Amino acid sequence: MARRWDPERRQRIIDAAIRVVARAGIAGLSHRSVAAEADVPLGSTTYHFATLDDLLLAALRQAGEDFAATVAARRSLSDPDTDLAAELAAWMGEWLRGDRSRLELEYELYLAALRRPALRPVAAEWAGVLAALLARRTDTVTARALVALMDGICLEPLLTGRPYDEDYARDALARLIA
Repeated sequence: MARRWDPERRQRIIDAAIRVVARAGIAGLSHRSVAAEADVPLGSTTYHFATLDDLLLAALRQAGEDFAATVAARRSLSDPDTDLAAELAAWMGEWLRGDRSRLELEYELYLAALRRPALRPVAAEWAGVLAALLARRTDTVTARALVALMDGICLEPLLTGRPYDEDYARDALARLIA
């Protein structure tokens, strides 16, 4: 039987890995679970991604690129008249009040780098992209501090179940920006 040419297969596998992690966490990720989710032969997942770390790396990179594109599309970062602290606090509110599954997935992939050193460069890229976008309005050190603060503020309601406090976030971010 001739091999069927499928140029989108690699991307479908990555998308399937993201769905598996969103549904079952990283512990539920396997070549077999991703192959079933993507509706591809098991050999296709191992052909494109020799190890689970390779697959997680691709999923993390995809999630990071999606996040960066979403943030970059917000024109307010380049508007010097926009209250940056209020804008960032509002963004976090949108992320936390909406469907949290995507945000939970992104943090799960991001935090997987704690135990998987191969993922660390991509996790650092993710934070670096956001810091670079914020550095357009602040200095580099402040931008990096804002990213760290935003991560902490977002993780708190995700981990504790407490509601997001936009006023607190705006005030905390404003202290760093000033």
